[in-house]
Amino acid sequence: MAEKKNTRYGVWFIVILLLVGLAGFGTGGLTSNIRTLGTVGDKEISLNDYQRTLNDQIRALSAQFGTQVTFQQARAFGLDQAALNQIILSRTLDNEAAQLGISAGDGNVRDRLLSIPQFSGAGGSFNRESYRYALQQSGQSEAQFEDGLREEMSRTLLQGAVVSGIPTPDSYTDALVQYIAETRSVTWASVGADILTAPVPGATDTDIQAYYDANPEEFTLPETRQITYAWLTPSMLQDQMTVTDDAIAALYNERINEYVQPERRLVERLIFLNAEQAAAAKTRLDNGEATFEDLVAERGLRLTDIDLGDMSKADLGVAGDPVFAAAAGDVVGPIDASMGPALFRMNAILAAQETPLDEAAPALRDELAATAARDVINDGADQMIDLIAGGATLEDLADRTEMRLGTISWTDQVTDGIAAYDAFRRAAATVQEGDFAELVDLADGGLFTLRLDEITPPTVQPLDEVRDAVMTAWQAQARQDAIVQKATEIAADIQPLTGFDTLSLSPTVDEDLTRRSFIEGTPADFLDTIFTMEIGSVEVLQSEGGAVIVRLDDIAPPDMTAEGTTAQREQVGASAAAGIAQDIFDAYATRLQEQTEVNIDQTALNAINAQFQ
Repeated sequence: MAEKKNTRYGVWFIVILLLVGLAGFGTGGLTSNIRTLGTVGDKEISLNDYQRTLNDQIRALSAQFGTQVTFQQARAFGLDQAALNQIILSRTLDNEAAQLGISAGDGNVRDRLLSIPQFSGAGGSFNRESYRYALQQSGQSEAQFEDGLREEMSRTLLQGAVVSGIPTPDSYTDALVQYIAETRSVTWASVGADILTAPVPGATDTDIQAYYDANPEEFTLPETRQITYAWLTPSMLQDQMTVTDDAIAALYNERINEYVQPERRLVERLIFLNAEQAAAAKTRLDNGEATFEDLVAERGLRLTDIDLGDMSKADLGVAGDPVFAAAAGDVVGPIDASMGPALFRMNAILAAQETPLDEAAPALRDELAATAARDVINDGADQMIDLIAGGATLEDLADRTEMRLGTISWTDQVTDGIAAYDAFRRAAATVQEGDFAELVDLADGGLFTLRLDEITPPTVQPLDEVRDAVMTAWQAQARQDAIVQKATEIAADIQPLTGFDTLSLSPTVDEDLTRRSFIEGTPADFLDTIFTMEIGSVEVLQSEGGAVIVRLDDIAPPDMTAEGTTAQREQVGASAAAGIAQDIFDAYATRLQEQTEVNIDQTALNAINAQFQ
């Protein structure tokens, strides 16, 4: 199927080759005469460096999105300019290193070359044929690559000289750790509508109009794209596929281990260094001096570390018979297993399972039919591409192929039908009116193409159409305001020693909270608020459908000698030093670029970018 998908793009590849050939007719082609994009000081910017850098950035962005990013999309993200800026910075540093006489020696270049794993042979050592082949694939000569390697090492020496010797900022580190590790102790309680002593009055017409006018974003429809699409998925063709009983039986037999499973056990295995340790542990276990969990913890392990999961008797080897003879919860052993003497705990019995062919057949038939349908779609893709290239509309595709026509009013909130596919949502979000139709793969082996017919900008819905929604929203806000007001009245009676329960509140006491703590049931601004409060003060915070009353009981500075705080201080200090080093280097590089003459051949740059399209 992969080969067929490659064929799908063959037509376009031939067209592109023809266009490139025609564009180069009479000119000698792009790269026959042009080798550089310009200069930075005395250093040239090679086409290959720019191409490799831009390709790397496109691949990285594609991996991040989980789909291949086109050059047009890459340009929209500014990757072409980012790649050029990256090359200019590198060549600026190379130029400065040369001006300063910084250079890596031949021996260092040789050592670095020999350490590159891509150039290693089967034995793991440097292989000249692997080296020559890798350079041939990348379009570089040995001299070019080694010169580049020397410049990279010289550049690294320059960068190291700029940022080396930066001390850890102790005063800054201490202040930051004090801020991060300082703790708070609080008493707090959640309150809801049950604290209200009177019902919230209903909304008047004036209230509804005022809320509608003040909150238009709540009643605004998002941008809507009217899209026509043609698509074909395996499920559309699945019922038309012929699947033989022999094919079903063959697939069943191929996966027989999934359908016929012997009796199994859920087992944990604790391995010891020798038989004496294992026997001593079993004796302690039998005498009630330790539990199995104690033995695991003593070895510095967790139960998840020793869990074997469900095992058949054959899987367990020599331990199979004793483990299968044990009752749930029993520990057997020591047994001299493949990895050494071990104790086995049997936790549960899983009965044998067998799914006969007649029960498995419907699912297997569907799977085989879906595979056959994907093959049919893949085989017909070339015809669809030819029709699109010949100017066929989406309506023509629906008439002349198995593709089905549809329309959708798409927003980023729509996820039904074809909008359930990530590929469609991405295309729908970026397509523009007049774009050339493009056949796009779906995750299940289907295909689609689409056309943007119209864009409706975000629109505030008329009040008459959303009056009920406005009334509901106003009522919720009025109830929230009433809860907060009542909570504020209660909070006024709370003193440093007041028991929350005396005010009919259900308190929670949390101690030693840091700015990184998480307190379930509190609003997002809970921690930020308590770290601005004074001891004994009380605050009321809005929460989802209610409010939180919180009193600050204590403030404690961090123990700077504690192991955790010391480790945190080291981490903060290293991060601060790295940040300062980066700032220094950025300032240095910016100053160098201001002092270094840069000349870019825009014609060559445009030509090389055209090759990416």
